[in-house]
Amino acid sequence: MPAISLDHWNIYCKDLKATVDFYEKYVGLYAGDRPPFNFPGAWLYAGEKPILHLVSETGHKAHGSGAIDHVAINCSDIRGTIDRAKADNIPFEVKKVPARPLQQVFLHDPDGVMIELNFWHEAEVPEIDKSDSLPGEKTRAAVPA
Repeated sequence: MPAISLDHWNIYCKDLKATVDFYEKYVGLYAGDRPPFNFPGAWLYAGEKPILHLVSETGHKAHGSGAIDHVAINCSDIRGTIDRAKADNIPFEVKKVPARPLQQVFLHDPDGVMIELNFWHEAEVPEIDKSDSLPGEKTRAAVPA
């Protein structure tokens, strides 16, 4: 039974509208069709696939289910992504993967989930963090508790 691909991930969010807005604006997903479940939520799509399921935390007691550090998404237009985050004062950091044509933008959603945006084969940007800090370490401090 080999795995084929990741289907989706689910996030319990404190503010459904703010979380949908974040993923639409900074990740490029869009809200789409969702089954009529008996709890509030949203499905966010990349192309024709709903890859992120959001559930409002209404009545949900626990937060989180383990030690997952981040979710990574392949994207395009690193310059536009950085410019949008800067314009809105969204904390982010950029890392360059050694020996790969890959730059990564790390940011956190409204619930503190770290998102890694991967940009393959794009022109190198001057915002690359050359420190030895772990990815997301600098922006994690800016996430509301």
